[in-house]
Formats: sequence, C-alpha cells, structure tokens
Amino acid sequence: MIILPLSDNNPLRRIQRAYITLLILFLCIGVFVYQISLNDRQEMAFIHAFGAIPTVIFGVRELPPEITQIPGWATLISSIFLHGGAMHLAGNMLFLWVLGDNVEDELGHGYFMFFFLICGAVSALSHSLLDTSSVIPMVGASGAISGIIGAYLILHPKAPIKTLFWWFIIEIPAWLLLGLWALIQFFNALSPDGGSSAGIAWWAHIGGFATGAVLIFMFRKKDLVLFDQDKDSPYIQKPTITMRRGPWSSSR
Repeated sequence: MIILPLSDNNPLRRIQRAYITLLILFLCIGVFVYQISLNDRQEMAFIHAFGAIPTVIFGVRELPPEITQIPGWATLISSIFLHGGAMHLAGNMLFLWVLGDNVEDELGHGYFMFFFLICGAVSALSHSLLDTSSVIPMVGASGAISGIIGAYLILHPKAPIKTLFWWFIIEIPAWLLLGLWALIQFFNALSPDGGSSAGIAWWAHIGGFATGAVLIFMFRKKDLVLFDQDKDSPYIQKPTITMRRGPWSSSR
C-alpha cells in the first residue's frame, strides 16, 4: 500500500522559514551521499560504527577497535542521519519536508532540534530494548520523524494534506492520514514475526510517535493552540480527489 504525503495547506504562523527542518534534510542527504561514495566494505564499517546496535548500546559486546568511532550510547543519535538506501531516505525526507516545518513553527528552531533528537534517540532505544542481543545496526530518521508525526497529529489534526494513495492524489485531513499511518505501525509491530518484518523497526516508529505526542505538551508555549482549536483556522474541510496521470504528476 502506497500512502505518502505530498504537501499540506498549513501556513506558518511564527517563523518565516523552517531552518532546522532544512538543516536536518540536508544533513541526511549529505551523509547518504558520503555513504554511497564508499566501497561496500567501507560502507558496512561506517554503518556499524554509527548505526544503533543493541548489543553495543548496552555494553554486551564491543566493536573492533578499527571500526569504533563513538561510544555506543551516542549511536542513538548518529544512527538518525544514516539510511539504508535511496528509497528509505526519500520516504523519510518527504514526511520531514511536509510535516516538519509546522512543528518547528510551533516549537521554535532550538526546541525543534532538541525535540527531533530526543524522538530519534527514544525510538532507537525502544527498538533496542526489544532485543538487547541483536547485532544488527538500525539506521534512519524514521523514528525521529515519527515523533514529528505524533506532534503534528496533536497540533493540526484538521489540516488538509495532499496525499498519494495508490494511484490517486487525494486531499484528506491530517487525523485520517496520520491516524492510518499509526494503525499500520501497530498492526505490523504486533504481527507474528515480532515486529521486524522486511527489516523495518516498527517499534522504533511507535516509540518515536508516542514520544513526539507527549513532548509537544511538555515543550508547548503558553499561546500554543492544540487540536486546531483556533476558530480562525483557514483549513478547507471538503476533501478533493484527482486521478494521478503519471509517476511524478500532481494536481493543479
């Protein structure tokens, strides 16, 4: 099932530009470009050095000295900026691009960076706690971006999001898109294979999502509006639907 956000109709209220969202996006792309510039052996060493490996995080084992670059606990952060492939990176960056600016708008630049890193670290820890004996490195910004999804759902559930749904482009409220996304994560996490099907860390997504939903209350400013309770909200409630013409076409 293909479900991807393409854009949202949700103007910024406090900031002119989401600098931290852009910084994170460029960091992830830059690290990935460096990854693919390495040969297979070098890239594998790089991923093991900076990916979140449960046994290394909890001190069960140590990496060879020639691979070790940072303490195990620090990989809870460094692993956020690595990705396992171009599609993995593209999907994460698309969610970040569409949703990140509005969460940064509500939190401010500094708090948003702090928020993003906490969500990413907790998501990696959530995954690691499920199997402390695992020697497989986990990489990707998915957990941190799941935190953004959780916060966005609390802040702007009524915001219309243009969404690619299979071969259609539809405009639906955020609560429907992001709620469906959350259900998919829980469904896969509770599946018989233990929540690690297709090499996806479903519990990391859930951990990040829950962390973001909680932190938005802790980081909220006095005038922060939750659940789109602003009576002057400009959102258009009526959904629209457009047939998708080709792989990269969009409605106009």
